[in-house]
Amino acid sequence: MSMIASLVRAYERLPDAPPFGFSSEKIGFCIVLNSDGTVAEVIDLRGDDKKRSPRMVLVPQAVKRTVGIAPNFLWDKSAYVLGVTAGDGKRTADEHAKFREAHAEWLSDTDDAGLLALLRFLESWRPEHFVPPIWPEEMRDQNIVFALAEEYRERFLHDRHAARQAWNGIGAAGASAPQICLVTGERTATARLHPSIKGVWGAQSSGASIVSFNLDAFTSYGHEQGDNAPVSEAAVFAYTTALNRFLEKGSGHRIQIGDASTVFWADAEKHMAELAESFFAAMFDTGEAEDTSKTEDKLQTKILATQLESIRLGQKLTDVLPEIDPGVRFHVLGLSPNAARLSVRFYWEDDFGQLTANYQKYLKEMAIEPAPDGWPPLWHYLNDLAVLGKRDNVPPNLAGDWMRSILTGTPYPLTLLTMALTRIRADGKVNALRAAILKSVLIRNLNMEAPVALDPAYKDNKGYVLGRLFAVYEQVQRAALGRNVNATIKDKFYGSASATPQKVFRTLDAGSQNHFSRLRKQNPGWAVNLEKLLASVTDLMDPAGDPIPVSLNSAEQAMFGIGYHHQRSEFFRERDDKNTDPTEADE
Repeated sequence: MSMIASLVRAYERLPDAPPFGFSSEKIGFCIVLNSDGTVAEVIDLRGDDKKRSPRMVLVPQAVKRTVGIAPNFLWDKSAYVLGVTAGDGKRTADEHAKFREAHAEWLSDTDDAGLLALLRFLESWRPEHFVPPIWPEEMRDQNIVFALAEEYRERFLHDRHAARQAWNGIGAAGASAPQICLVTGERTATARLHPSIKGVWGAQSSGASIVSFNLDAFTSYGHEQGDNAPVSEAAVFAYTTALNRFLEKGSGHRIQIGDASTVFWADAEKHMAELAESFFAAMFDTGEAEDTSKTEDKLQTKILATQLESIRLGQKLTDVLPEIDPGVRFHVLGLSPNAARLSVRFYWEDDFGQLTANYQKYLKEMAIEPAPDGWPPLWHYLNDLAVLGKRDNVPPNLAGDWMRSILTGTPYPLTLLTMALTRIRADGKVNALRAAILKSVLIRNLNMEAPVALDPAYKDNKGYVLGRLFAVYEQVQRAALGRNVNATIKDKFYGSASATPQKVFRTLDAGSQNHFSRLRKQNPGWAVNLEKLLASVTDLMDPAGDPIPVSLNSAEQAMFGIGYHHQRSEFFRERDDKNTDPTEADE
């Protein structure tokens, strides 16, 4: 099933799905009209929260605006409705004039009292009438709807039967010639423009398109706009409505992974779909599963956490969650901004059982000791690789490529390995997150073995042994100089030691002898233990060959980082076990 076709099916299962031709929009104010077109009052529809959030109201679907002036039917922002704006408003007068002219044309044959009241209001309204207290300054640039005074509490103007009939007529008048829809296969009117998709992180706040043809290079056989890929108006409305609903904050259908706004949905009945979707969200973004307030929700979250823990420990989906059919189809879509359009970073569709198996494979490959706190979500790993730890600095394609590999069980992007090694050389930080990334890429992409925890006897990889040796040299320095050392050998030599070890390790060995001389005077027992450890590590090197090679390739550099992490963490474990600093311990 194609991405658009699956979204059309998802629209049919949406709770309170808006009918064809309508959409939920953020509305800030309502102008209440008398039947003669005069203003009875102006109602603030915004909430009582600190941000004064606009109310979501079902209105006739918004038009697709590019550079032209195009009004919405019976609602719009203040520039169109009233001719006022908070900014410079270089074309505000033209926008208001177009709103007035379009409604005069659309409603020319109406005899409905509400629609006639709107026409009378537009005929008499002048932007200079916009003065407090009737017209609040906060109304500028807010979306505005209308209502009749005698029925304001019952319905808005666009909810009247005559208004809906007029809206249907406008849609029919603008419909194209019938064509075969590529999604439904039916012969019907097709959409020339697809509505904007809103809520994608980093994209324009007004929304952007997934499907558009706005240059000659994108057209085929002289077709214009949507005729290049005919999709019925109903299908276009369905897929864009579903996708916009999924992208809403708090929808339960989205997580953010790097620059990819990731939405997901299950093709199943309501209860099973909700269970599968909440389970997926908890897999990849712990914050999504923990955002609860009600007691009932908190209890459900605890149950979900227990079930997820069982999945992470390798149990089968059918044993942990028998309510979910392993064969239920699950969809994951990653979207990223690209100028005025949206890029599909990845789209994955498969059985939920296969998704769970691929997730367990990912966790097994990422396993490292000592482990990071909890089960870090994917974005946590990405942020740790970004400059300054900022999501904005994650390489554009990395998040989507890595997520796709996890979902499909295929090799990871090698840029993941390169990025991890680059960041380690840049800031010298080798933590559990980065060590786990290095290990997983080696296992999945290069079919290499990598220890999960410290293996004192492991000597199959020079990089791993040298990483341990480097950690021992650093510990000798710390033991001799104490806590007050400003910069250890890691800060000065890690990059060169992991890439061109032969140039560095002889210098480090000579420096360690001076540190040992000092340590033997301060703490002889600890000096003896470190000397024994140093000897046990050097004994793992191949004396027949070159124990310290001239250079290490990227895979060996990754093993260097893993070995360093394991050995250095062992020193901290010993400190925690004894509840003292190993540099001060009396062995």
